[in-house]
Amino acid sequence: MNKSILDNDVQEFISNNLETDVFQLILKKQLFPKVSNKEIAEQITAKSKSKNKLPSWYNTSGIYFPNKINIEQTSSEQTAEFKSSIVSGYKMIDCTGGFGVDSYYFSRKFKSVTYIERDESLCSITKLNSDKLGIINTIHLNEDGLEYAQNIKTEFDLLYVDPSRRDLKNKKVHFLSECTPVINSSVIKSLSNFKTILIKCSPIIDIKKIVNDLEIVKDVYIIGINNEVKEVLISLDRIGKIKLKINCIDLSDRNNDFIFDFNEINNKENTFTSETQKYLYEPNSMILKSGAFNLICDRYKVNKLNPNSHLYTSNELKKFPGRVFEIEKTVSYNKKNLKSLNVIKANITTRNFPLDVKDIRKINKIRDGGNDYLFFTTNNLDDLIVIQTKKINFTI
Repeated sequence: MNKSILDNDVQEFISNNLETDVFQLILKKQLFPKVSNKEIAEQITAKSKSKNKLPSWYNTSGIYFPNKINIEQTSSEQTAEFKSSIVSGYKMIDCTGGFGVDSYYFSRKFKSVTYIERDESLCSITKLNSDKLGIINTIHLNEDGLEYAQNIKTEFDLLYVDPSRRDLKNKKVHFLSECTPVINSSVIKSLSNFKTILIKCSPIIDIKKIVNDLEIVKDVYIIGINNEVKEVLISLDRIGKIKLKINCIDLSDRNNDFIFDFNEINNKENTFTSETQKYLYEPNSMILKSGAFNLICDRYKVNKLNPNSHLYTSNELKKFPGRVFEIEKTVSYNKKNLKSLNVIKANITTRNFPLDVKDIRKINKIRDGGNDYLFFTTNNLDDLIVIQTKKINFTI
C-alpha cells in the first residue's frame, strides 16, 4: 500500500483521467516521484469499475482502491444493502472482510462490527477507506477470520462469511467444501457462539446439496438484478427447526419477489402439459435457479409446455414474475416453416432444444434484435417447435 497515492495532486490526476488508456499511461515517463505510472493505472482501472457497482466509494474523495480483481469479487452496494436488511442485532463479525462493502452496510444495522481480513494490504486499505466513509463502529483486524470466530468466548448475533471461490491454484470452484475458508457441517458446529450465520455462495451453487449438507438452513436467498442471479445467500439459525424458506429476490423490481417453503418444490406435482395458448411466460432467472418449476403452475394458474422446457402458457393474461409474451404463431421446427414466419431479425431463446442460439442464427440467417421474439423449444408432444411472439411490457 503506497499512501502517496492519496496525495492531492495524484488523486486529482486519477479523477481527471478515468477515460485514459491505461496501457499508454504505463509507457509514459513517470508522472509523480513517489507513485509509479502502473500504480496510477491500477487506481484508474479499479475506480472506473466502481462507478456503477460502488457509487459511495466512487463519489468519496480520498478513497484508495485495491486491484481490479478485488473490485470484481466484492459485493455490489445494491446486494450489500439487501443483506443488511435481512439481519439485525447488537454485534457481528464479518470474517472474510475483503474490500469492506458488506461490512459498511452491516455497520448501519449493528452497534458493533468486527471486520477481519487475512490479506494485510487489503485490510489496511479497507480501514483507511472506512475512516473516509465515516464508519465509527467497526474494528478492523488482520487475522484468519474463521479461526478467530471459532475461538471467541462471547456470544455474537451474526457471523457473515463470504468464502473465496478460488482454490490454491487460483482455479474457480463452487462447492463450499472447496472454497477458502472451507465451510462444512463440522465447521458450522464449531461456530457455536453465533445466533445466526450468513454465507454468501456462488450463483451456481447446488441449493439442494447445501441444504442437505449444512442441515440447519433457515433461509435461502437467490438475489438477482436485471434477470441475472448475482448471489445466493444461505442463512443458518440455531434457535430451532422451522420451515425452510426459499426467497427469490428481484432487486430490479421487488414486486417480482417469489417466496415459498422448500418442501413445496416436491409437494406441488403438476404433470399437466399444454399446447401453446395465447400467452407465453418465461420465469426470471432467480425462480429458475430455485427449481420451483411445478409451483409456478400452482401459483399463477398457467400450464407447462413440456416437463423439461420451463416455459408456460395460458389463454388469460397473468401477472407473472418474469417475461411475458403474446403468441403470434407456433410452427414445427424445420427450415420451410421457419421461413414462413418471414423473420430476418429476432431475439432468440432456446429451452429444451438441441441447437444453441448461435447455430440457429447461422443456419437460418436470422440477425439479432428487433421486435420479434422466437422461442425454440419442445412442446407437450415432445416435438421441436418455434414460437413467434411479441413481448408484453407487463409486470406485477
